[in-house]
Amino acid sequence: MSNTAPELKFTTLEEIDEIYSTLQKTFQSGKTKPIAFRKVQILQLAYLLKDNYERFKEAFAIDLGRPSLEASFLELDSTITDCKIAYDRVEKWARTEKAPFSVNFFAFRPVVRKEPKGLVLSISPFNYPVWLSLGPIIGAIAAGNCVVLKPSELVPAVSALIAELIPKYMDSDVIRVVLGAVPETTKLLDYQWGHVLYTGSGRVAKIIGVAAAKTLSPISLELGGKSPVVVDPKCDLKTAARRIMWGKCVNAGQTCVAPDYVLVPRSAEDALLKALKDVHDEFYPSGAIATKDISHIVNTAHFHRVKDLLDNTSGTIVFGGQTDESRKFIAPTVVRGIKDGDSLMSEELFGPILPVMAVDDVDAAIAYINAHDHPLALYCFSPDAAFKNKVFDNTQSGSAIANDVLVHCAVDGLPFGGIGPSGSGYHTRKFTFDMFTHLRASLDSPGLIDSILGGRFPPYTAKNESFLTNSLGIKLPPRPRLSPNGFNREEKQH
Repeated sequence: MSNTAPELKFTTLEEIDEIYSTLQKTFQSGKTKPIAFRKVQILQLAYLLKDNYERFKEAFAIDLGRPSLEASFLELDSTITDCKIAYDRVEKWARTEKAPFSVNFFAFRPVVRKEPKGLVLSISPFNYPVWLSLGPIIGAIAAGNCVVLKPSELVPAVSALIAELIPKYMDSDVIRVVLGAVPETTKLLDYQWGHVLYTGSGRVAKIIGVAAAKTLSPISLELGGKSPVVVDPKCDLKTAARRIMWGKCVNAGQTCVAPDYVLVPRSAEDALLKALKDVHDEFYPSGAIATKDISHIVNTAHFHRVKDLLDNTSGTIVFGGQTDESRKFIAPTVVRGIKDGDSLMSEELFGPILPVMAVDDVDAAIAYINAHDHPLALYCFSPDAAFKNKVFDNTQSGSAIANDVLVHCAVDGLPFGGIGPSGSGYHTRKFTFDMFTHLRASLDSPGLIDSILGGRFPPYTAKNESFLTNSLGIKLPPRPRLSPNGFNREEKQH
């Protein structure tokens, strides 16, 4: 593979029509329903990655300047692991579940059927172009759907490789890749979908949401926002600094759950800044400019966006600040003296810049967080359970992570999703399966039920009404001693 990105050959609008029609017919044929078929597709996807491991690393290097270790650790290995989890568990995930036992309704044999939603669409971003493209595909296929994947045009080497390999490893009547930009995405959104997953910016999410609403297509949004870090002065500042800097520098800060800014009590600000500088120098002993361990910004437009935010800050650069447009490179940068309204606090940074805002105390940190949009992640570094609980109990965010960053996305059993402006819905592993699954209520009513519930039929009588009311057996707990507004009823009377 050359060192330059290939020019993507966009899918034509006529081809998109054919893709949609073909996949709809496939789903209606029932081809994707058998669990054995789903497992074959999931395993093929795992081998797609395993067989082409080095080619993906090369593509990451072209599109993002991604170091080899980051390509393996952040995306390739984790996506293969997700394939294995789905392969091993899909039979259990898809199993019909019995409803909780009820003496009134057990004779109906009520169950919940796990059924695919149909033909689904996943629109993925540039920053993690394998994990956030193929990860949702794993869950969608495991749930028995047909899938259209629209990868990002901003990472042409990775997207072209995915488009080349999927038809070689997977059933083209079940999954297709659409390459393109705004016109192709707009065309896709003209159709009705069983479900749409969009991962990207809030600005585009509003457009996607409006388009999906026109066809009544259900939608999940994985967005982002400014994920804060609250630092307790009592924490191990060296450990906190190491983890915060890693989360900010990995993939050049182009991570939706990257630490976006730090809130630290004034008494600990200098010590934290020193710890951050020490860790930076350990990470990059030959200097950030010379190291090969930092990715570059995805394109020139994003480079200038991040650089402009840095150029317009009223804060003071503690270290870093170097930029190189020819390499789309921005050095890891820490800025102090940040106040609300600063350019660096105006939007999600999505770059290797870390603003540090000094606050009076943890209450001030909580107040600042609550005065802004709910973030996708909220990080807290503290050894004190009361401190952590105070931060988490008095804020809202997609996730609440203590004493580390980013790694929660890889933890099996944890959902990944936002709240409010940072997104809606949940995915990763079983949660992706659930997102693309319709929970279909089902029961089978025997004839003898009419001997019990026959009173539901006209003509209605007082006797039948009384019998039905009594047979349901509604019995409430004792009335609360507290009134609806929280007062003790007896105390209020006095």
